[in-house]
Amino acid sequence: MTVKQLSALDWAKKACDTLMEQYEPIALPPENRWHYHQGVFLCGMQDLYNYTGEEKYFKYYKEYVDKLVDGEGNFYFARSELDAIQPGLLLLPLYEKTKDKRYKVAATKLRNLLHTLNKTKEGGFWHKDKYPYQMWLDGLYMGGPFTIRYGQLFDEPELTDLVMEQERLMRKNTKKENGLYYHGYDESKQTPWATEKGHAPEVWGRALGWYAMVTTNFIEMLEEDHPKRAELTGVVQELIAALITFQDEETGLWYQVVDKQEQPDNYLESSCSCLFTYAIAKAVNKGYVDSSYRSNAEKAYQGLLDHKVVLNDEGHFQLKDICIGTSIGTYDYYVHREISVNDLHGVGAFILASIQLERGKEDN
Repeated sequence: MTVKQLSALDWAKKACDTLMEQYEPIALPPENRWHYHQGVFLCGMQDLYNYTGEEKYFKYYKEYVDKLVDGEGNFYFARSELDAIQPGLLLLPLYEKTKDKRYKVAATKLRNLLHTLNKTKEGGFWHKDKYPYQMWLDGLYMGGPFTIRYGQLFDEPELTDLVMEQERLMRKNTKKENGLYYHGYDESKQTPWATEKGHAPEVWGRALGWYAMVTTNFIEMLEEDHPKRAELTGVVQELIAALITFQDEETGLWYQVVDKQEQPDNYLESSCSCLFTYAIAKAVNKGYVDSSYRSNAEKAYQGLLDHKVVLNDEGHFQLKDICIGTSIGTYDYYVHREISVNDLHGVGAFILASIQLERGKEDN
């Protein structure tokens, strides 16, 4: 089979298989840590397992968890940040599938962070203790889906309302006139990057990608009659319409600083392009937006394959131009951050996008 004959599902498998061959689960970078980098990638693998039923994928992400969580549900994790919650998205399905109580115990430890994390005066969770009074778009994905699902599994419906309030605060404080969203905001306005209104000065691609993905996911997580479903559907529709206006005409991809394409040092970044592709494809698949947007998702995915993905001489998957982990900063900070190949932010997002493109084929 040639590269051009590979389906989106084939590409998802290539991405997973390459990293599985390269790393034991516990050695995924940063190795021996409960961390959202691994969580994002393994959530992509979990999606692939759910789609294909291939047990090797289930065994791989289960081993990652089992090497970190002991028989009583104890494990080491950062207790001062939303990021630590994200890999909990692996714990809940493991508990549902195996009924092993240690997964529930571990998940409850993450849920209980919500009692101790610092909050803004409005009630928004600080992204990390070391960033006082700051809320980031990233945090909605890092903490939101796990929190809602935990509440649904263990009869705490109020957790859904808590997450919906976090989303409202993010939208209220970071939405830009052009329909996009700034990376975050500082309620105290004390951070050097904070504008007069307190928000970040730029629209950073991956943060906006997390927001696009998570709001699209929130809709299906809510009960059919939940009052927020219609509101969030409107949010997703408006955001996707805005994103399309900043999609690069030639490649179908998006820039590191999304709405400053004209800047000569800006560049087309892979992880945000994957996340936007996912959000658009899923919104089409679920009927949240018009089916005409499918062509935008397909163009973006083809752009990734044409410009960012390569198979090396060994046939291993490589995704280029992924920005490494990034805080909030100015334009120069974003465009000069280091880029890498196969950073887990990007590979995980690529797998998730691939599965949505594959699901879209079923609907056509």
